[in-house]
Amino acid sequence: MKFDFDKVVNRRNTHSAKWDAMGVATGVTTDDAIAMWVADMDFEAPPAVKEALLEEVNRSVHGYYANDITWRTAMSDFLNRHHNWQPDPDHIIPTPGVVSALGMVLQAVSEKDDSVVVFSPVYHAFGKIIKANQRQMFSHPLINEHGRYKMDIEGLAKTIPDNAKVVFFCSPHNPGGTVWSKEEIEELANFCVERDLYLVSDEVHHDLVYSQAKHHITATTSPQIEDKLFTCVAASKTFNLAGAHIGGMIISNNELRVKFKKIAAQSGLLSYPLFGMIASEAAQVHGDKWLAELIPYLQANRDLVETAFPTAIKGCKPMALQSTYLAWIDFSQVELPMEEVKKRVFKGARIAASPGIQFGQEGKNCLRFNFATPKSLIIEVIDRLSEEFE
Repeated sequence: MKFDFDKVVNRRNTHSAKWDAMGVATGVTTDDAIAMWVADMDFEAPPAVKEALLEEVNRSVHGYYANDITWRTAMSDFLNRHHNWQPDPDHIIPTPGVVSALGMVLQAVSEKDDSVVVFSPVYHAFGKIIKANQRQMFSHPLINEHGRYKMDIEGLAKTIPDNAKVVFFCSPHNPGGTVWSKEEIEELANFCVERDLYLVSDEVHHDLVYSQAKHHITATTSPQIEDKLFTCVAASKTFNLAGAHIGGMIISNNELRVKFKKIAAQSGLLSYPLFGMIASEAAQVHGDKWLAELIPYLQANRDLVETAFPTAIKGCKPMALQSTYLAWIDFSQVELPMEEVKKRVFKGARIAASPGIQFGQEGKNCLRFNFATPKSLIIEVIDRLSEEFE
């Protein structure tokens, strides 16, 4: 079956955060503005998702959801097919998404003012949820080595605070698109074991990996950390179902799983949204062919961005993405102040990107562009940038 990723779907006035909140969030307010900030895709979800939702809608009775074993089994089977990992379905806990799950982890295994380690630049929601839970974020910089990020575990060992309890690990990495090697994951896991740290492995981008790279599941790569490991997965990034607000937290340690569920129960988060559960289950059961066609389309968009952006903007340098649909562009060598670069991108070209500073000080000279959109819009973006920076 051929899926039409070239189709332009008008998402304006549909309660889309990416398109309808763009003006307030980014200051790009024109009618012809192009949204490249929020990390969701502009493609239609797999047909099986629509079919499953229509079947539920046609029942016309939409009560509380129960019997989530089919959902948990679907997630386990999907992980087995795609990553050779079949976690026990009883170890999988549905959550409203990764960010809320991170907050529950912090409440389960740390105390107020404890430190949480992140590798910066990194997904900005890490810092927000750490602050919201009154923990301290300890940001350790990644090393940009020949256009690929690398963790400096040796440096971390010298600087990590004594009150550190948890490490938040983004794998694959957002915003840099790095797919960590087995050796890198093992080094981090060994460090966590030695320092008695809990490791939270956010793996929601695990399916969006391009040729010449392979994602390694932390749980199977480093079983030595299993008793202190929390793994975050979801269908949301893979199948463009962020609006379903459903993810999965996988915890093999029974004691930690009980603690996590207790925190979830205290916040009333063990009752799950009917439509979200149906949509994400359908995607993971029936979405393999759609995903198989999505990856080469995204890879072609990635290649276009990596080739055309440096031509359009002399001196800019895209990081060579191994994963995600989020281009991480470094403007430090452009012969313009960063504020002028942003002005030309946001105001001149009417393109809403994500400011790199959101991801940490290390990203202050960067912008993140979401290229999970029809190729025609990518070409329009390139044309606008070429005009603004000529």
